[in-house]
Amino acid sequence: MRTARSRGARLGVLATIAVMALSACGGGSIESETKANEEKAASGGGECGDLNMAVNPWVGYEASAYVVGTVAQEQLGCTVNYKELKEDVSWQGFGTGDVDVVIEDWGHPDLEKKFFADSGDGTAEDFGPQGNVGIIGWYVPPWLAQEHPDILDYKNLNKYAQDFATSESGGKGQFLGADPSYVQFDEAIVNNLDLDFQVVFSGSEAASIEAFRKAEDNKEFLIGYFYAPQYFMAEVPLEKVALPPYTDGCQDDPQDVACDYPETELKKIVGTDWAASDSTAVSLVKNFTWTNEDQDVVAAYIASDKMSPEDAAAKWIADNQDKVDAWLS
Repeated sequence: MRTARSRGARLGVLATIAVMALSACGGGSIESETKANEEKAASGGGECGDLNMAVNPWVGYEASAYVVGTVAQEQLGCTVNYKELKEDVSWQGFGTGDVDVVIEDWGHPDLEKKFFADSGDGTAEDFGPQGNVGIIGWYVPPWLAQEHPDILDYKNLNKYAQDFATSESGGKGQFLGADPSYVQFDEAIVNNLDLDFQVVFSGSEAASIEAFRKAEDNKEFLIGYFYAPQYFMAEVPLEKVALPPYTDGCQDDPQDVACDYPETELKKIVGTDWAASDSTAVSLVKNFTWTNEDQDVVAAYIASDKMSPEDAAAKWIADNQDKVDAWLS
């Protein structure tokens, strides 16, 4: 009759034989696998998961998104999903998990009220500044500012209104808006400053750039909405028109705006659930910061040099690994 002790001894012998056989067959595979797993963990690989990055429709945003996304993919092992979305639609994705990160927000008090925890559903949160300073304003091509310097004061715009008129402006001067989904109060500003102008939207950043380029080349009258950071300013240094200065509260009611746009510290907005996850990309996004000049370099690679966003991001990263290392620390 076999006792429990004898059965245990027999099982111990079998286990020893099995381990010896595994070592003989595997050539140290256990140690190799352990080392590989340790290296993988140390590098952050396999700990990121999916990163759903909104891409809003302007090239500067695209530059920011693909630089962060490329670092996340290549250096943290993330699976990055780029989602081409308008600004307000991007925020709606936080609650569903379709969007984790809006990497460049230009200021949306209305959306903050709807999605932040203190006043809304709590699906989004401010993740701090991303380094860029946004400057929105009314601009004219350089030739126009040089030949008619008084045009840089809004009080003189009506004097030139007919020079700006087009077939689309209904007998008034044309003010060229951009994409109507952008942060903009131009129709209210025109109305509240009693300007004899009609806002006509170009529909996209690319269309606005082409219009300003053509106006400079052909010495045509053009005034419109534009902004920095923006790589195009290095090619055609647009001149900013002075509107009544921005003061706190002057844009609280969109219908009553009669002031200039403020300089805006651009920031990162993320999904609350994603921010609380253990994804290694959370720290990367939190630490990400760069300058207007950095963004303009990558944006020019994309728009002027016709590089893919992935290649443009990879080139900048290779040239600026010290900055990237700071984001990963």
